[in-house]
Amino acid sequence: MPISLSKGQRVSLEKDTGKSYEKVIMGLGWDARPQTKKGIFGFLSSGGGDKEIDLDASVGLFDGQGALVDQVWFRQLRSLEGSVEHTGDNLTGKGDGDDEQVIVALNRVPPTVQAMVFIVSSYSNDTFDSIANAFCRMVDAGTGQEILRYQLSGQGSHTAMIMMSLYRKDSGWSVRAVGEPAQGRTIADLADRMRQFI
Repeated sequence: MPISLSKGQRVSLEKDTGKSYEKVIMGLGWDARPQTKKGIFGFLSSGGGDKEIDLDASVGLFDGQGALVDQVWFRQLRSLEGSVEHTGDNLTGKGDGDDEQVIVALNRVPPTVQAMVFIVSSYSNDTFDSIANAFCRMVDAGTGQEILRYQLSGQGSHTAMIMMSLYRKDSGWSVRAVGEPAQGRTIADLADRMRQFI
């Protein structure tokens, strides 16, 4: 059974799962909220013309002093040394399962990188009032088994969310479920906000 995280919760990947992981996949999924429209008599109805929502998963790599040393997003799909890789941009959020994925080879992340912060942002500037069923999850890339899941909650006027941080602790990796709203279209807009959660 995967670990179901709540906001602010921290877990050690090895101690809390009893396993060691070399490569993990961070998956992100979401749906557009059903749109309502006025009928010919002024009553609200749903269905038809649902808007496509383009969210972007990104990850910032930080050193021990809190400096952003690398980033992976739809304009840079691999980290400079290749340990973190984005599988590509989903423009609509349609379909089941993960809409975007970031693969992290934990055993290859440079020792200078002490934390990675995962975010989701709306390049089209849509707010989270337009989004439903958003989640992030971590999967063992070797077995395909889901390790943990964090159901993102809270609609609002924000255009981004700090999802999760993955950081080194006691010679291993730990995870923190963040779930904090933010404003910004890309990782470039959000670096300072991300730094608060390394």
